[in-house]
Amino acid sequence: MTANWCSWLKADFTAYLTAEETADFAARILSQLCAPSGHRFSAAVTPGRNNPLTLNAEPVGDGFAFFVRLTPNGDDDVCHLQMEIDPIDATELRGMFDVLHASLTL
Repeated sequence: MTANWCSWLKADFTAYLTAEETADFAARILSQLCAPSGHRFSAAVTPGRNNPLTLNAEPVGDGFAFFVRLTPNGDDDVCHLQMEIDPIDATELRGMFDVLHASLTL
């Protein structure tokens, strides 16, 4: 899996995610974006695992900024990297997550 947001940061690492885990994550993010409350929210990519990767969303204007803490497996007290993604318009986010979710639930 490669994370490359606007070519500012590129992190290559292996991730073992099933299509079901990814589709469930996209659905949970969409549920927050389709009924925006103006409040922060978070969703774990892999909630059933001992060290889930969690995306935290903070409302900023008409969109959300995101924060992710990458920790070593099984050690949630240590933060190796905290990644921030600048605010993205909520409508644009809904579109991207709609496409992702649809591609996984064919």
